[in-house]
Formats: sequence, structure tokens, C-alpha cells
Amino acid sequence: MLSGPLSVLCASFVQRTAPFVPCFLRVPEGLFRRVFSFPAFLRRGYGVLSQMPVKSIRVGSLVIGGGRPRIIVPLTSSSLKELEEEAARLSSLPADMAEWRVDMFGAPGAVDESAVREALFMLRRVLSVPLLATFRTVDEGGSRPLSEEGYASLCAMLCESGLVDLLDVEAFFRSGEARNIIARAHACRVPVVASNHDFHATPPREEIVRRLLFMQNELGADVAKMAVMPQSRADVLTLMSATEEAFSRAEVPLITMSMGPLGVISRVSGGFFGSAATFGAAERASAPGQMDVCALDAVLRRLEEASA
Repeated sequence: MLSGPLSVLCASFVQRTAPFVPCFLRVPEGLFRRVFSFPAFLRRGYGVLSQMPVKSIRVGSLVIGGGRPRIIVPLTSSSLKELEEEAARLSSLPADMAEWRVDMFGAPGAVDESAVREALFMLRRVLSVPLLATFRTVDEGGSRPLSEEGYASLCAMLCESGLVDLLDVEAFFRSGEARNIIARAHACRVPVVASNHDFHATPPREEIVRRLLFMQNELGADVAKMAVMPQSRADVLTLMSATEEAFSRAEVPLITMSMGPLGVISRVSGGFFGSAATFGAAERASAPGQMDVCALDAVLRRLEEASA
């Protein structure tokens, strides 16, 4: 358990950020104390507490890794007109990056690559922040099915368009083609987030660490991402502890989160354990537990001030 100046800092953080967090998102004091009992907190913060090696990647004008976690806002509209309006509103929000959920565009109909390409040109024109392109498959919580060949083809088209800054590739895609898809993205000079989502449970700590390092070492990902579903408060701590362990061994930025209401604390405090980015909702959440982007930004700013 923390003592001395750091315990005062943590208590101050709770008091100073409470007004900015909706009551249904506030974390029980006991859980907060347990989260901040990790030894990693003693050597990590956004300011003077940070003494860990910086693992970062530049995506367009944005650097991911080191300092305050970047805020990624999903674009989830189904029609081109609504997508353009949604993208335009992003300029007034505290977003560092946009994630276009391609699986939600045109849903529930079949994927139309020509329509996707048209939307890409529009997004490139409207957006002022880097663009992460994601087709989330049904197996990992996506909106509609796509064949193995269709997934690989779509990823290739997104990269070859020259219009995306970052590509999401599911690390354990059914065909085992993730490595080849990532290699093709790199040939197009597009960095890749290798991702894995468990919407049912939280794997053991060692398994989370293994998967994150597999994405780096075996797949050659530029960023490793993992999202899990907690069934208890202890599961949230498992995710945070695994993130700290993977961060100490990784050479690329990590993005991790515990989903749903129980996992909200991981979305605001993940940076202290090695997570380089977090997701905030503007129009519609793309995963359970995403906070409103403005509330998320307010809490992250308070954290940055408290640890400076």
C-alpha cells in the first residue's frame, strides 16, 4: 500500500477528479486503493513520476506512447452522409485520433469496397486528426460477417489507398493470416495495431502477457492491443497487472482495457500501467464501457496535473 507523499497524491486525485466523473462511473474507494498499490505506480506517472523507457510510434503528426494516453474516438455511422457529419463534429472534440469502424459502415448489408473507398476520400478531406481503420469481425464483437478472403482483401485495399494512417488487424483471425496482412500493410508503409478482444472473460495474467508479446514478436505489430471483459473487480486488476508486466518487456506501445462498467477505471488509469491510448465515445460507443470523450479528457487532464 502507498504511504507518504504518494498516498497524499492519490487521495488528492480522487477528490479533484470526482466532480468530473458521472456518479455511475465512480470507482469504489477500496478498489482504487488496490489498483494504486501496484509497485509500478511508484515509478510511473505522466510527469515527474515517469522514469520508464518510452516505447512510441509516430502516426502522421501524432506520437503514441509516452506521456498522457492518447484519446481515440470511434466513427460508427452507417451512411456516408451521417459519417461525414460525425467526422466534421470531431474537430470540436478532444480527440487525438479517429477510429473508423468500417464494419459498421453500410451495415447490415454486404461490404462494398468501392463505397468504402469513397468514404475514405471523404474522411481524409474532413478529418484533421490521424485515421485508424478497423473492420471488427463478428468473432471479436463486430457488426457483420466477412469471409477470410474478404477481410484480407479489404485490409489490402485500405492500405493501398494511401488514405489510412494506421490499420487494425485481428491478431488471431480465423485463417491465421494476420502475419501476412501485417506484412502487406508494412509494404504500403502503414503501421499496424494487432488486436485481440475477449467479450466473455478475462484470461489469466500470464495469457494476456503472452498474447501481447506474441503480437510484437511473432506478428511484427507496431502497437499491441487487448480488450477483455471482467466478471469481477479482481479481473480488472488482472488486466492492469498484466499490462504492467507486458510493458516492462515490450518494445512497442500497448493499448489495453477492461470493458463494461466494471472496467471503466482501466480506461482512465491505464496510462499508469503502460497503456498508451484509450477510447472515448462521441456519438455512439463502439465497445462496452466507453466514456463520453469530454468527460474522459477532463479526468485524464486531472491525472496529468496531479502527477506532474
